[in-house]
Amino acid sequence: MARSRAGNLPLELTSFVGRRNEIAEGKRLLTAGRLLTLTGVGGVGKTRLARRIAAEMSREFGDGVWLVDLAPLVAGALLTETVADAVRCPRQDPASLAEYLHDKRLLLVLDNCEHLLPQVAALAGDLLAMAPELRVLATSRQALHVPGELVLEVPPLTVPGTAEMSMDGALENEAVRLFEDRAAAAVHEFRVTDANSAAVARLCRRLDGIPLAIELAAVRVLVLSVEQILERLEDRFRLLTTGPTTAPPRQKTLRALVDWSYDLCSEEERTLWERLSVFSGGCGLDAIEYVCSADGIAAESLMDLLTQLVDKSIVQRRGQSSEVRFEMLDTLRQYGWKRLVASGQDQAVRLRHRDWCRWLAARSEDEWFGEHQMDWLGRLIQEQGNVRSALEFCLGEPGEAWAALEIAAAMWSHRLSWSSPSEGHHWLERALAQEPGAGAGRAKALWVDAWLILLRGDPQAAKPLLEECQALAERLGDEAQLAGALHITGFAALLAGDFSRAMELLDEALTRRRALGHRGHAWVALFQLAMTAVLMDDPRSTALCEEVLETAEHANAEWSISYALWVAALDRRRQGALREAVTMMRDAMRLKVRCNDHLGLAQCLEGLAWILADDEQYEQAARMLGAAHMVWQSIGTSLPGLGHLVGAHDRCESDLRRHLTERAFKAAFDRGAELTPEQAAAYALDEKPARHAESAQPESYATSILTRREREIADLVAKGLSNKQIAETLVIAQRTAECHVENVLRKLNFSSRSQIVKAWESRRPDGE
Repeated sequence: MARSRAGNLPLELTSFVGRRNEIAEGKRLLTAGRLLTLTGVGGVGKTRLARRIAAEMSREFGDGVWLVDLAPLVAGALLTETVADAVRCPRQDPASLAEYLHDKRLLLVLDNCEHLLPQVAALAGDLLAMAPELRVLATSRQALHVPGELVLEVPPLTVPGTAEMSMDGALENEAVRLFEDRAAAAVHEFRVTDANSAAVARLCRRLDGIPLAIELAAVRVLVLSVEQILERLEDRFRLLTTGPTTAPPRQKTLRALVDWSYDLCSEEERTLWERLSVFSGGCGLDAIEYVCSADGIAAESLMDLLTQLVDKSIVQRRGQSSEVRFEMLDTLRQYGWKRLVASGQDQAVRLRHRDWCRWLAARSEDEWFGEHQMDWLGRLIQEQGNVRSALEFCLGEPGEAWAALEIAAAMWSHRLSWSSPSEGHHWLERALAQEPGAGAGRAKALWVDAWLILLRGDPQAAKPLLEECQALAERLGDEAQLAGALHITGFAALLAGDFSRAMELLDEALTRRRALGHRGHAWVALFQLAMTAVLMDDPRSTALCEEVLETAEHANAEWSISYALWVAALDRRRQGALREAVTMMRDAMRLKVRCNDHLGLAQCLEGLAWILADDEQYEQAARMLGAAHMVWQSIGTSLPGLGHLVGAHDRCESDLRRHLTERAFKAAFDRGAELTPEQAAAYALDEKPARHAESAQPESYATSILTRREREIADLVAKGLSNKQIAETLVIAQRTAECHVENVLRKLNFSSRSQIVKAWESRRPDGE
């Protein structure tokens, strides 16, 4: 690499891996401004990046690139002298240094500024004011906060995702390439191969893509395999202790590196760092306030302390949506946790974290069936790590199983919508075994667990739970849990094909839930009533499906709307209205994708396959069956034990095998099974409408394809009302009105409101 005629920038002794984007951005920012600070967590590679940027820009500075390592300075008193000595200034007072640099075109690299921030900020500001051709490139764990400063946060190296990948795929990631390079320096024959690439990828993820941690781990291949290094990472601070002899002391071990950051924090900042380590997968500000503002941290100072930890690169800020989240790299989180345990405060913090998860689960249940349904689905996906951590704590701590029952049971709706039923059953089975009490909490957990077991296709295992639940609810006189027992017993009857009993029990559960004001539970019972009516070919099915959809739409609960559309599509298929069935099933699938609901997506793919088979689109139907099979496999379940649905699947597959050759069926099925859930949905939504759909006039088709609420909306659009006026007329949110109008336009394949007006005018009799 070419070097400047002047300067003291050292040559690189090891290869430089990755960072192409950061180098380009750093050069751009240093050209645009005169002070650039590279910030980031310790060990992330700020120094190496700064030196590489400086080296690549060295030709632009006729008076050289000068590096000043500030790490050895324990105080700021000698800062000016140290900088003056580095740039060869003959006199070492501030005025002389400023005069010396006044007419020089020079790049000053100030490395490791974080422990001398006030002094470095003051000196850099003064020098930049006096020397117009001077540029300063600083590295620090937090910004200098000097006027005109530009900041580039240095992220960890890119790491592989959790999906399996080949050796070549793994080596596309910077962290893997760095590990291979440094491991090969320790053991010459080491290479990343197809045999070890998965382990190397996991190791790089576990080390957060931090270059120093990866380099320290790579040295261990001298005595350990990659798998053995992974096994020992639980105590990474003892494992990663062998840095280069030429490295500064703080970079020779992982603990020394993090100790340096910890020592730079105030006592309150350290306490917050320790308490934040209880969170798994990050958290929002409300969680931090609930869990962390207690002894030693006043609520009013918490936000300022959190800001300082973000500024010092201990905590990372994530997200641009309605709620900002905060998280720590796992290395810093483990360090904080060890400090918390050593302080003896870990139990108290875990209990506050448990209580916050109880509040979260209870509130999500209360607000699940409504306009915030999608928000809650998204939020609980984000909080999976925290919920799992709290449940594990409760089940590992004597006397805490009751809280695990409470949290796991309250999340019944979300287990259906974004998680495999198997996980919910896993937690409830363990909690029920550890908490043999006879209260309402156990009764609720029993019917929730029975429901999840039924969805996994094991009615025999669910039966004793429902019997115990009903007996316990009757003994307690608990109407809510009795309604739960009756509801899920009715669902079991539906799965068993005992439709008359299912209708009776579900209807009773619906009445009880409505009387208790349980809107979400009542909607689920209503949905299952409609499902039963569809399967038994009951003439009430269409009216029930309409009520299910209208109830969900009135609540603006999008996940519930998706299931309402699904059952309505099956009802249209039952009637032979294939065009409507395809449209509704795809509308349901779009919402499933938005909700990240893989269970529901599998059901939509199944339903679409049946409709396409009825429409003689055999190859596409076979591919949909394959895609559905893949999604069922990915979530560890299948069609939820519903005999008539399983029968529909079997009949569809049999028909396809009959109309296609065995080879053609298998080829189409396998192509579908190779798709990811996202690819399967995209493929299904790109399909054309049914070919042999019923021939209806456009206006009669419009009337039939729209829900009652959408027809009402279309009527108001045709009358010239704006979205705001529609919202006011129907007493709904304007956003809800806008969504309905968009649905009408999409379903009718219209691009403007004027097309609705024209279509509705053609439907009106003369003189109307």
